[in-house]
Amino acid sequence: MILTSLTSAEDLDRAVAVGDDVLSRADLVERAGRFAAGLPDDGPVAVHATASIDTIVAVTGCLLAGVPVVPVPPDAGPAERGHVLRDSGATAWAGDRPDGAEVAALPPVRPAASAAAPREVDPEQTAMLLYTSGTTGAPKGAQLSGRAIASGLDALFEVWDWTPGDTVAHGLPLFHVHGLILGVLGSLRRGSRVVHTVKPQPARYAAAGASMYFAVPTVWNRIADDPTSARALGSARLLVSGSAPLPASLFERIAGLTGQAPVERYGMTETMITLSARAAGERRAGWVGLPVPGAETRLVPAGDGETGEVPGDGETVGRLEVRGPMLFSGYLNRPDADAECRAGDGWFRTGDLAVRDAGGFHRIVGRESTDLIKSGGYRIGSGEIEAVLLDHPSVSEVAVVGLPDPDLGQKIVAFVVGDGDGQALVDHVASQLSWHKRPREVVFVDALPRNPMGKVQKKLLGR
Repeated sequence: MILTSLTSAEDLDRAVAVGDDVLSRADLVERAGRFAAGLPDDGPVAVHATASIDTIVAVTGCLLAGVPVVPVPPDAGPAERGHVLRDSGATAWAGDRPDGAEVAALPPVRPAASAAAPREVDPEQTAMLLYTSGTTGAPKGAQLSGRAIASGLDALFEVWDWTPGDTVAHGLPLFHVHGLILGVLGSLRRGSRVVHTVKPQPARYAAAGASMYFAVPTVWNRIADDPTSARALGSARLLVSGSAPLPASLFERIAGLTGQAPVERYGMTETMITLSARAAGERRAGWVGLPVPGAETRLVPAGDGETGEVPGDGETVGRLEVRGPMLFSGYLNRPDADAECRAGDGWFRTGDLAVRDAGGFHRIVGRESTDLIKSGGYRIGSGEIEAVLLDHPSVSEVAVVGLPDPDLGQKIVAFVVGDGDGQALVDHVASQLSWHKRPREVVFVDALPRNPMGKVQKKLLGR
């Protein structure tokens, strides 16, 4: 069971805090048990995943009852929400029900008068169904078993030296792996305290008094822009960044203000966290570290028809594949998508491009579907070029693509939102990366084309 330690660990007066709402461990178990007793069936249960104590109680209650949880983003539109509810087969809705006919038939879940005892749960059973968006099509439901979640969390306890004496603070959404599984369930499983700041504001992070802080690069940037709050985090022992690449300049700013370098890590909804720098090891800007215990990685050639693995020279780009006990069971109702991402013998195709050095450290350089550029015989990930350009003060946003070129096959072109001199940006990249990775052209634009989810549509650039 994921939350075995929740009922066996020493009680904490302030085990869970969300804003001003605080529950002891005993109170959480009691409220979650009452919630579980009110469940009409074996679910799945859709949880309106607001940043609230009610969300944590509902998720905990479902897990203790062995009922699959489907976290639904509070800002999900009618089309997205309707798809999630239909595809998951949710039989109940926990939390405030939004307007819309698609949820009218779902009975509200109300706490019962007396608490239900935790059930014995098959660890291979789906514990959580998380919907993840790709570049095309409706979101896919990634099925995470109790065993996968527990394995992923236990690996992080080891690499981050995470103990019951820690306090974790973050203000991340409670419908993703980072905020919900790592931030909340990890704390409950480990027996440590968790403080959710409701909003990821620098002053709220500073006031949390935690020993571990979780944030994404956008939040770390806001913290770095508030030196007083940033310095308050200097008493913590671990600052973790994930979910997106952390620019090297921001890495250095955080390190300078807090006295310690951030820990960068890599994972996906489907895989949990498979790569991370160690609490007691090297922390290198732009690199996401080594495989966590139980996880394996390999980099296979990005070219068609090539076999084997690429050399670990820190330069050669390969397709990142991972395997381990923390991987998901498959996509719900999507055997086609599931087959496409499986490479056999337990390996999962992440769709990401990476390089690995001789010591096993990994760096993510982009997505294969949009970020692999083949130029002059080199395979180049556009993500690392974008990261370097974003470190330049004249660049607000950037997208790097490969456009047809009669000599090179593809030439590297940077589309930049900002001002400045294009040649200066080319020289900046050449000073930081290999010469062949410099843009051959810089195009200044007012905005980058994005889809309704906010993702840059690179295929529209250069048309």
